[in-house]
Amino acid sequence: MEEEEAWRVLEFYSGIGGMRYSVMKAGLNAKMVEAFDINDLANDVYAHNFGHRPFQGNIQTLTAADLDRYRANVWFLSPPCQPYTRQGLQKQSADARASSFINILEIIPQMMQPPLMIFVENVVGFETSDTNEKMIQVLEENQFVTQEFILSPLQFGVPYSRPRYFCLAKRKPLSFRNPEFNGQLIFVPKLLIDHKETTLISENDQLTCLPIERFLEFGSPINQNSFSVEDSLKQYYVPSSLIERWGSAMDIVYPDSTRCCCFTKSYYRYVKGTGSLLATVMPETRDKSLLDELCLRYFTPREVSNLHSFPKEFEFPEHVTLRQRYALLGNSLSVAVVAPLLNYMFSDP
Repeated sequence: MEEEEAWRVLEFYSGIGGMRYSVMKAGLNAKMVEAFDINDLANDVYAHNFGHRPFQGNIQTLTAADLDRYRANVWFLSPPCQPYTRQGLQKQSADARASSFINILEIIPQMMQPPLMIFVENVVGFETSDTNEKMIQVLEENQFVTQEFILSPLQFGVPYSRPRYFCLAKRKPLSFRNPEFNGQLIFVPKLLIDHKETTLISENDQLTCLPIERFLEFGSPINQNSFSVEDSLKQYYVPSSLIERWGSAMDIVYPDSTRCCCFTKSYYRYVKGTGSLLATVMPETRDKSLLDELCLRYFTPREVSNLHSFPKEFEFPEHVTLRQRYALLGNSLSVAVVAPLLNYMFSDP
């Protein structure tokens, strides 16, 4: 590519714009030619923040000729994760929600101008699925080299445990900066970042993560006396009835904690296994028998956005309800992880 020419990108399953924010954070010379998502509400959020509404038709109706017309040389894909989650039925390619992604893969050999680079994001578990096997087969048959990763924001200094699977693919003669990792599944991010970086940590070492209070909407809640802040947070406090029933199953974190659990799309609807709760009163001892004294609350959507490393400019349209905001965020991705992956993929050998 000419130095001044922007990469032309198609963004499949665009959601609320996590991939687009990752491109911006990575500082890439890329033009988002079109985005695709079937979720009307997600498209409202995307349009609100980027001024462009994604194509909302069924991706399965797209043909090779349709995709050739976009003249895109990069594809980003975050296909539905439900066929591969541990909590789901794990039907993999037999799940109807996997069919659109498989259809896109099968279009590649039919194209006059297939993409030069492909980036795929999904849940941990996708790497062992038959869909993954199909993807790698199609990519190899069409002259792509691949490198696969499983990485978490914890490895980039963000106190958020959200491991995800990523596949980076480049079509020959393009190649990766570290070709010795071609065809491998990589669990450490060291090859992504310049050796001078000091923010990298291993999955088992969270000491260098920033404390959670750095990601809170109003700073540390401990000893916070502002009535306006308390009033705005009123709807986020956990009712004592829920604490009494589910307290033993809750994951509780504090402002000085350096790790919290992944927020799912069911956060705020349920308290068990959907994400961490924040203690707003610091106890003398961190004893779960004193849960009522901790004044537990949910993280706000802005705080979940912060832990996803979305920029401060990101916002939801007013008509999107609180539960809908959590659901949309639960289906999104970590900009802190994706941006360095994109930088690595787009870099020359």
